[in-house]
Amino acid sequence: MSDHMQPTSPLSEGEEVLTSFRADRATYVRANTWLAAGAMAAGMIVLWLLGNPYVWTGAVGGLLAVAVRTFYLMSEELSVRWDLTNQRLLGPQTRAIRLSEVKALNTLGSMVQVVTLAGDKHLIKYQANPADTIARINAACAGGAT
Repeated sequence: MSDHMQPTSPLSEGEEVLTSFRADRATYVRANTWLAAGAMAAGMIVLWLLGNPYVWTGAVGGLLAVAVRTFYLMSEELSVRWDLTNQRLLGPQTRAIRLSEVKALNTLGSMVQVVTLAGDKHLIKYQANPADTIARINAACAGGAT
């Protein structure tokens, strides 16, 4: 597992990690399967529009492109960890968001988008249950346990 995709911000006095959010392997594979299906369809449509008699090669090209990307990035994407503390949301490396700065939490498929008061946006990717991730962050923001 890649340590550079873990939070490295030191905890403040009185700060404790309540829970951690890691990318889910099955969710990662499912999301990339849908991406591959879309790439296959798009490749075939483009070739059909161009009048290419070998439309089926668009499906092969789309599948191969997404498969290579999926396997190449898998170890890194699955090593990402976000830690939720009683004061902050700590992301990979030195990303740190004070809970008081969280403006909105949105679901984007299997991802949770964290929007800050300053307008910064962060993604907690490939969550098996994005609604639960949002509920835990909201509970911490409200001062409750997760």
